[in-house]
Amino acid sequence: MNDHFLGFGLGLRTQHFNDVLETRPDVDWFEIISENFMVAGGKPKYYLHAIREQYPMVMHGVSMSIGSTEPLDRDYLQRLKLLANEVQPQWISDHLCWTGLDGINSHDLLPMPYTEEAINHIAGRIIQVQETLGRQLLLENVSSYISYTESAMSEWEFYSEVVERADCLMLLDINNIYVSSRNHNFDAETYLNSINPERVRQFHLAGHSDYGTHVIDTHDHDICDPVWELYRLALQRFGAVSTMIERDDNIPPLDQLVAELQIARDIAAGILPGHPLRKPVSELEVR
Repeated sequence: MNDHFLGFGLGLRTQHFNDVLETRPDVDWFEIISENFMVAGGKPKYYLHAIREQYPMVMHGVSMSIGSTEPLDRDYLQRLKLLANEVQPQWISDHLCWTGLDGINSHDLLPMPYTEEAINHIAGRIIQVQETLGRQLLLENVSSYISYTESAMSEWEFYSEVVERADCLMLLDINNIYVSSRNHNFDAETYLNSINPERVRQFHLAGHSDYGTHVIDTHDHDICDPVWELYRLALQRFGAVSTMIERDDNIPPLDQLVAELQIARDIAAGILPGHPLRKPVSELEVR
C-alpha cells in the first residue's frame, strides 16, 4: 500500500464544524482551504485546532497563482508556511493555474497555455515555493472552459512535464478531468493512462453542473455516475490513493456527505480487494 495513503476524507466546511466535534463522523481525514485560516486567531482557528486534535489534515490553497507572470507573493508564502507550522498537515496543495493580474485576484482558477515556455516558467516557480515551504507541493489539474491557440501539447502532457521538472506531486481531480474532457472533447481515460502513478498523492471527487453543451465545475451537486466510473478507472491505474470529496455550495448535512464518501470506499474495496483501505490513526501524525 502507498505509505502516504490516508483513507477517505472530506473538505472541512464551516457549516460542519460543530457536527464534526460532536459526532466524530466516520471520516479518515479533512482537507482545509488554506486561505480560510491564514489569520491570527478567532473562532475558525479555535475549531481548526480542536478538529486537528482528532483528525489528520491536509492544506489546499486557491491563491498561490503559480502560473502567473507576476513575482511570487512572498508574504503569502510566509503566511502559508506559518499555518503549516500550526497545522502540521500531511501535505500542502494548490492549483496548476493563474488567478489574477496586476495585483487583482479574479477568484477563479484560470488555465495555462500548454507550451514549453510555460512549463519552464511554472517549474521554476514551484521549485522556489518548495524551497520556501521546506516540502514538496501537490499540484492540482483545474477544470477549463477555453483553450489557447498557442498550446503545443495536451493538458496531460503539460501537467506531467511540469510535475517532473519541478519534482513535485499531483493532486489528481477526477471531476475536473471529466469536466474538461466534455468541454474540450478529449478522452478522459487517455488522460489517466498518461499520468505517472508515482507522482499521484491525492484524488479529488466532486459534483458539477451539466448544461449539455458544456459542463461547469460548481461543486454543488452529488457526484454523478460518469465521474464515479472515471474514479474506478483511476483506482485500477493508481491503486490506493487518498480520496476526498469537495462540496462548496448547496452544502448538505454532514451525514449525507459521509454517506457519499462511503460510496467511494465501497468502490475502492471492490477494485482493490484485500487492500486495507483504512489506515490506523496511530500511524499518522495526529497531534
